[in-house]
Amino acid sequence: MSKDTHIIHIDQDAFFVSVELLKNSSLIGKPVIIGGSSDRGVVASCSYEARKFGVHSAMPSRMARQLCPHAIFIRGNMDEYSKYSHIVTDILQERVPLLEKASIDEHYIDMTGMDRFYGCMKFAHELRLYVMKQTGLPLSFGLSVNKTVSKIATNECKPNGERQVSKDEVQPFLNPLSIKKIPGLGQATYIRLSEMGVRYIYTLAQIPQEQLFRVLGNNGTSLWQKARGIDNSPVLPYREQKSIGTQSTFENDSIDTRKIKQLLSSMVMDLCFQLRSQQKLAACITVTIRYSNFETHTRQARIPYTSLDSFLISKAKELFDTLYNRRMLIRLVGVKLSQLVSGNEQISLYGASEEQYKLYQAMDRIRNRFGEKAVKLASSIDINL
Repeated sequence: MSKDTHIIHIDQDAFFVSVELLKNSSLIGKPVIIGGSSDRGVVASCSYEARKFGVHSAMPSRMARQLCPHAIFIRGNMDEYSKYSHIVTDILQERVPLLEKASIDEHYIDMTGMDRFYGCMKFAHELRLYVMKQTGLPLSFGLSVNKTVSKIATNECKPNGERQVSKDEVQPFLNPLSIKKIPGLGQATYIRLSEMGVRYIYTLAQIPQEQLFRVLGNNGTSLWQKARGIDNSPVLPYREQKSIGTQSTFENDSIDTRKIKQLLSSMVMDLCFQLRSQQKLAACITVTIRYSNFETHTRQARIPYTSLDSFLISKAKELFDTLYNRRMLIRLVGVKLSQLVSGNEQISLYGASEEQYKLYQAMDRIRNRFGEKAVKLASSIDINL
């Protein structure tokens, strides 16, 4: 770590709930839960008032209602959440030297070198106030020597807070915290380490690195480094966020739109599987067609952050219908998903049933075991182009 390294982690507090409070001020100060209200629903997000009762994201709605029976349930609107996420990202991109969008509601900023011209803490403070003024949304930030420590600092100063951890303060700051505070440490790993008597970061940092590797493999090495405040991962520019896509050139040029749409469905399914495997969500979809005379046309659309097959298949078909208006033979069709961020699908925010999500999860398990082509939706098969 270098004393000259300055990484800011910005996180929008209870993001989904904050957007709802912005739209309806009567909800302020009340326990609000975003997600399905039925017994089969799942909590996507909740206000800090609801968290006081033990409610947290990914909890079954039935349990949340038992813990906080007077909570206000809101189904949620992913279109709105995506819109505000883009607004915040656009504001940050205009004002910082290097920005990474880590998920729908968090960003990393690399301010290394800028401290010579402008105090990084002062800059981060003023930036936070500006974003809140422009959007009406609360957010917190942590400023430290790398991404891991800055993220932990953010989580420790929530809600609506600021925290700086200098290089000399890193280990004293981390040592008394629970190992649960380490990003990427899941429940199974926590239980395993707890059984070893390791519950605090200080204890984890004292274990020989080789021992953790023997117990947890490469994950053990990564956790040991994080416990010691070591993280060399760079801030990746948002403009360089990768896209995923695929295209197919037909053996014989075709005008059969039914089969072309079947192919589009199959292509989108494969891309969605890749997204979920990488724990990514897409915010933009592009469809390309190339006519027999080699003219190529594309159409794209911004979408709520998602990796949901049915939603993206429907959007791809809409774009194709908009594009294909010449009744000319087609030789190639392609689909691309872009503006990728880390994250998982939020149940009940698209009007899809829990059964649909379980179907896709089951299909993913089959593909992981038997290969990507092992299972398909009926609407995407029987393609003979």
